[in-house]
Amino acid sequence: MMGSCWPIILSSEEVAVRMYNNMVTLQIMDTIFYEVQRQGRISFYATTIGEEAINIASAAALTMDDVIFPQYREPGPLLWRGFTLQEIANQCFSNKYDNGKGRQMPIHYGSNKHNYFTVASTVATQVPHAVGAAYSLKMDKKDACSITYFGDGGSSEGDFHAALNFAAVMEAPVIFLCRNNGWAISTPTSDQFRSDGVVVKGQAYGVRSIRVDGNDALAIYSAVQAAREMAINEERPVLIEVKLLHIE
Repeated sequence: MMGSCWPIILSSEEVAVRMYNNMVTLQIMDTIFYEVQRQGRISFYATTIGEEAINIASAAALTMDDVIFPQYREPGPLLWRGFTLQEIANQCFSNKYDNGKGRQMPIHYGSNKHNYFTVASTVATQVPHAVGAAYSLKMDKKDACSITYFGDGGSSEGDFHAALNFAAVMEAPVIFLCRNNGWAISTPTSDQFRSDGVVVKGQAYGVRSIRVDGNDALAIYSAVQAAREMAINEERPVLIEVKLLHIE
């Protein structure tokens, strides 16, 4: 699939405008909460700056029945599904209205109502969980899939490799979405692996894989939309490497 072309089909102009509005909202929200953290009013915050399209476009291509297993840079899908800015503030400030009752670090969102599993800081542990959930959806004959987000550093973890093999063998309807921005915190990809990015790792496990431009919202929307259809109708996992192409 690497290098193949899928048609871009937006369901409506309304969806396109909503995607744009959500990307702008996400950027403004990040700016405010980042400054709040620097002021010492909350203990931790990680932004999605430069990855707004990855967050929102991927979420727009899913349905509410699809289960999301995030890493810690995916508040966008929650916003898309109706999680409010007030609910995000409640979680970050750990106040009495926080769904997690203040038992999580800031930005460790979770919402059963929005089919969004609680964020965990440990890298890549959510990836095999997503495969298990996808296999459960398949056994229950649900018209839904799971999707898990992780960074390029996550592909260097054992959980990633176990999950891809598990998904391929069990033919689980799961989408692996890797955000390759060239860095795992302070470790560049050149110090992680010698492969051509992450897309070839999926192919090695027999997982259909594609690379898309992480700055192109329409390309991401199209890829996730097609991947969802393949995952459910063909009962197969799909890996999408979303690469921020300006980063070498």
